[in-house]
Amino acid sequence: MATATTEVPTQTTLVHYEVQDRVAVFTLDDPPANTYTHEMMVQLDAAILRARFDTSVDVIVIVGKGEKFFCAGANINMLQKADPTWKYYFCLHANETLLKLEHTPKLVIAALNGHTVGGGLEIAMAADLRIARRGAGKVGLPEVALGVLPGTGGTQRLTKLIGASKAIQLMAEGTNFDFDQAAALGIVNTVLDAAGRDEFLEQVIAYAKQFTRPNKATFAVGNIKRSCQSGAELPLEQGLALERELQALLFNSQDAKEGLNAYVEKRAPQFIGK
Repeated sequence: MATATTEVPTQTTLVHYEVQDRVAVFTLDDPPANTYTHEMMVQLDAAILRARFDTSVDVIVIVGKGEKFFCAGANINMLQKADPTWKYYFCLHANETLLKLEHTPKLVIAALNGHTVGGGLEIAMAADLRIARRGAGKVGLPEVALGVLPGTGGTQRLTKLIGASKAIQLMAEGTNFDFDQAAALGIVNTVLDAAGRDEFLEQVIAYAKQFTRPNKATFAVGNIKRSCQSGAELPLEQGLALERELQALLFNSQDAKEGLNAYVEKRAPQFIGK
């Protein structure tokens, strides 16, 4: 008698994880616009945790698949079909996931290879640095056109980046603008010229490598990030106390000893991230 078998559906990979020379590259992959669903956010969450524990990784780069989009935000069809309670928990999990990017003591770079709007910009703003490909797309938080606000950290992170008045203006107008204007506003750090996505990503990874060991004291980079990300939420006196405690950890590190010795000996330091 034949036994019935049940096939387990294969999970679609929506966030690819690859390591190149101590740089972990997360690729958002859901064509045509790399919009994120709950499934993609779960995979991004898992990739962040994987990179945290991955001793071969010093820097994280997030990029979109294809030439046209970094990420166009949350999948509208998914949201249109979901009930309000589900949407609340979807936003809560997305908030928690992006906070993990900020809390991870490894430098995170968003490589904006194409349009970066709505929740896509919210993902990018949770990175430490944003590097864009000139002429490849637009930036903006147009959620007001849908009758909602940027609910994956957009109102908070954009305000911290450019100030309340300008942030309110951009979100209330809901307009999109190019990467050069985003750089002028302080939303994007650097805009690069590149013939296509692959060349652009190569440039971003080459930039990211300067923050990897043995070139850079990655323990110090991580503590700089922790001091800035956590200290920004504290009154000055408490922020200074946090800075002192992190500095004390660094003074006792092997990298600090190596850095001081290399300076005195007039040679390039060789850092080990400890």
